[in-house]
Amino acid sequence: MVRKNYLIVGGSSGIGLATARVLVAQGHGVHVLSRSVPALDNITHLPGDALVGDFNAAAMPDTLHGLVYCPGSINLKPFHRLTVQDFTADFAINVLGAVNILQRALPALKAAPQSSVVLYSTVAVQQGMGFHASVAAAKGALEGLGRSLAAEWAPKIRVNVVAPSLTRTPLAAKLLSSEDKEKAAAERHPLKRIGEADELAQLTCFLLSDHAGWITGQVLHADGGLSAIR
Repeated sequence: MVRKNYLIVGGSSGIGLATARVLVAQGHGVHVLSRSVPALDNITHLPGDALVGDFNAAAMPDTLHGLVYCPGSINLKPFHRLTVQDFTADFAINVLGAVNILQRALPALKAAPQSSVVLYSTVAVQQGMGFHASVAAAKGALEGLGRSLAAEWAPKIRVNVVAPSLTRTPLAAKLLSSEDKEKAAAERHPLKRIGEADELAQLTCFLLSDHAGWITGQVLHADGGLSAIR
């Protein structure tokens, strides 16, 4: 297998960390941009924040074969309780952070013969859900960004979006804080369980790989069937 260079933004926990583990096991060079140090050997940690540009871009490799943007938010409130600041904060972390890092990384992505970008949305964009107005609006914008860049950057750079449902990660910990909550969440899905970070990581690594070379501009709904079947 050819060793490639990948950048994972938000790779210190959850799906990002699980993705980094898979890529490291495959023998690739993995750079993780995050505020905390990942509990993983054989990676290069870039301390900082993609949103505010507080990181050393010079520490990134000159050639990137793939980039994964994992940061997100779960800000669930009734619409009448959401403030403009809530919408602004969700848009900033989900969209503007991605814009910032993609613009900084674009020369390195172009330097590879072929490269791939994976962004993360949510099932709540496709499947309307109460109390999700702010995060769904932000992730909907991210899906639009992904499709636009897929068109603009083809054929050299592929861009796809993964839209999971509830997955066992630190971000979702409050929603799964008891056995009853987890059981109720599982029952909402046709597959009667919640997602696991490793499952999303495997999908992400597939999309980064040459095996997905015919896939771009797509939103893949890894959501236990929630958005498609009853």
